[in-house]
Amino acid sequence: MERRNLLTAAMAAPAAALVAPAAAALDISPAAATTRAFDKTDPRFSIAVLPDTQYLFDADSSDPTPLKATFRYLLDQRTEDNVAFLTHLGDITEHGTDQEIALAGATFRAIDGRLPYSVLAGNHDVRSSTDDQRGDTAYLKVFGPDRFRGAATFLGASPDGYNSAHRLTAGGRQWLILALDWRISDGGLVWARTVLRANPALPAIVTTHDLAYADEAGTAHLSGNGQRLWDQLIKDNDQIFLTLNGHYWPPGRTVLRNAAGHDVHVHVTNYQDRYYGGAGMIRLYRFDLVRNRIDVETFAPWFLTRDPDRRTPLEEETIELTGDTDRFSLEIDFEERFAAFAPPVIPAPRPAARVVDRHTAAYWRFDGAGQAVGDGAVVADLSGKGNHLTVRRFAGSGDDVLTLADDHHRGAPAHASLRFDGARGRGALLQTAAGAPLNSMRFRDGYTFETFLKLPEPFTGDHAWMGVFSWEGRAGDAGKHSGWSPLEPTCSLNISPERFVQYVLYTDEGDHNPTSWSHALPVGVWHHVAVVNDGRRSTVYVDGSRIARNPAQPARGVATLGRPFTLGGTSFDLKYDQSFYGWIGDTRITARALRPEQFLPGGTFR
Repeated sequence: MERRNLLTAAMAAPAAALVAPAAAALDISPAAATTRAFDKTDPRFSIAVLPDTQYLFDADSSDPTPLKATFRYLLDQRTEDNVAFLTHLGDITEHGTDQEIALAGATFRAIDGRLPYSVLAGNHDVRSSTDDQRGDTAYLKVFGPDRFRGAATFLGASPDGYNSAHRLTAGGRQWLILALDWRISDGGLVWARTVLRANPALPAIVTTHDLAYADEAGTAHLSGNGQRLWDQLIKDNDQIFLTLNGHYWPPGRTVLRNAAGHDVHVHVTNYQDRYYGGAGMIRLYRFDLVRNRIDVETFAPWFLTRDPDRRTPLEEETIELTGDTDRFSLEIDFEERFAAFAPPVIPAPRPAARVVDRHTAAYWRFDGAGQAVGDGAVVADLSGKGNHLTVRRFAGSGDDVLTLADDHHRGAPAHASLRFDGARGRGALLQTAAGAPLNSMRFRDGYTFETFLKLPEPFTGDHAWMGVFSWEGRAGDAGKHSGWSPLEPTCSLNISPERFVQYVLYTDEGDHNPTSWSHALPVGVWHHVAVVNDGRRSTVYVDGSRIARNPAQPARGVATLGRPFTLGGTSFDLKYDQSFYGWIGDTRITARALRPEQFLPGGTFR
């Protein structure tokens, strides 16, 4: 049977053109600096990477102006980009002289105490030796551990001071950054391994000056020193998932497999060969723990913030780099990648009493002792209101169309679900009994309907317009004629052919048929879907986020007809031709509008 068509034309808006990292004009004067703090809990944050700045600190031709502009940009944009940390990759200066180091140290004072950062020695900063056992140097006096002791992110340094560790909180978790000398000694390696052992659950990024170089195709290869680091530090420490180094150009990247069989991303970043010695060019590694990716972009704030009409050709050319090794994205399932050393914390099951109150009209979960799902089996309504569900299979459907499963949304109170294997003419439903209070509840003062669901991957077969839940009954019998068909039910939550969530409602007051549409649901992952009505209008939420297409039509109450509430299907003309395909978890109906923080997942959306 056909369902109402999606308003696909409404979605065909033209795509916005790609823009530079700061498309809008930016005032990066100190007065424009934001006063809002960095958000440690936001799952989206950035780590800034600053490679070789040596040509900006080169004897009497030194010019720190580009780096000052970079620092101003990072400070002014720290909230916008949620910048957690800045790491320099060595070769701060050209000769490592007292004068060059002093000028660099004075320039870095602009971010001391305002933006956490790390530095490390490159070969041009400490040319007196080829390893970190060189004793005192101008670099160590200015950029040694004493500079960072007051920083909240500073974890400590190796005894000689040339290697440092930094622990930062971003995305709601802690991360470790190791800033290693360009030719780390055996003692330095022992220290680095000790730091990792002392912080065994922290994902780690290794920054150093010399680890990999790139060929002309942009593929990175370990250098001699890089091979030593790989063999003696990186390969056997699964925490290390990303390495960053400068020294060589052109930039490049590759992915290596460590001893645990997991990916380690190896990136070379250096722009000293570009116009104005790289002009203080930075990379932003934009972490997105929700989308499981890191988006990387490379640009020069000094040029970016200049008047476009006054930029020279070379400045225009160097504003932003967009090649495959300068602008790219990494797909990383952070939870899976870090699971071996930092298993995800799954909230413990919550008893029904913690999610049921006097407003709860019905609450079903599937982890009860001795719970059965054969025909006629009953799933108790734990609200105490008597709205129990009874299992009903379609004629000719076997036991496999409905089974119990341990799979569940991490925020679900119960650690169990129902696995539906429905299709056209095949499946199972769960329904309230005749006369159950829920059947005729009209919710004129508002409501919240919420459930957990997961679509299989791959999502194969014809499952278009399958129902998640519904109230049985023909709209026409309720005197409603404003919608698609008088034979469809008065309230239903369905999945369209495009995997959009569709909420169809015939209101109790007036002949209104407001219908909400979500985006396409990704398959293979759990989702929480909630419909909230405040007595005036309905709003659908997916994973705690309000969807775009919630109609403004009045929506007071539900035109129920006293017929059963159904979980796992939607009727047409009082008949069911298919049931749900996938998993359904805890389902709760509340006779009032809830705020997102009151939904069943609690705080697990972030």
